[in-house]
Amino acid sequence: MRLKGPKALARMRVAGRLVAECFALLEENIKPGVTLRELDQLVESYIEKQGAQPLYKGYRGSSVDHPPFPGVICASVNHEICHGIPDGRVLKEGDVVGIDIGLRYKGFCGDACVTFPVGNVSPQVERLLAIGQEALRVGIEAAQPGNYLNDIGRAIHDYADSQGVSVVREWGGHGIGRALHESPSVSHVRQPQPGPRLRPGMTFTIEPMINAGRPEWILLNDGWTVITADGSLSVQFEHTIAITPNGPEILTRLA
Repeated sequence: MRLKGPKALARMRVAGRLVAECFALLEENIKPGVTLRELDQLVESYIEKQGAQPLYKGYRGSSVDHPPFPGVICASVNHEICHGIPDGRVLKEGDVVGIDIGLRYKGFCGDACVTFPVGNVSPQVERLLAIGQEALRVGIEAAQPGNYLNDIGRAIHDYADSQGVSVVREWGGHGIGRALHESPSVSHVRQPQPGPRLRPGMTFTIEPMINAGRPEWILLNDGWTVITADGSLSVQFEHTIAITPNGPEILTRLA
């Protein structure tokens, strides 16, 4: 685990703020009739203007044989859990779209996800969005110095159970810094072992994926898009955080 000092954390705050600015731009532009590709181009242009580099476009994961990801953003609509491809699909009134953005600025990375409503959505959708946001909040609140890493997953899992929704088991958060993916892996569900103690200087993402139905998922033939196995709605919210002596600090937000 790579602990970050004050200089590294300062740079990660800048990278994180740029991610947050991308979401502020998206919020103004996500509406019925817009295509996922248009949103992708909007974010790509903004990132380039800031002198940053997108992290997802061309990403192959852990295998050189895996198809490269074609977009700057991940755009996951309705029953898509994560890693949706920003293609020519048109967003419709009542949809939700989870946008995941990763970038590198001056050597350090920022990574976050927001699920947006498209126009007016049903009360059931509003409720799931609120649950997803609260699941992230309770996970971050559990990330106190001296706590254990898996206290995060237990807090998220307990909250989801109390709301009658499910947490996707196999997809979790990750350490982040100069590289997009570093140690540790961050589970969003209860684990039998507590994991390492949280120490100041740790930086990682918390990104629970919350399904209205069952937690099981299916990977589509494109090699990227993950959908709910039962076709139920899914939402995701994510922040990059740093553990400090005073508690968790959210790095991917506006100042």
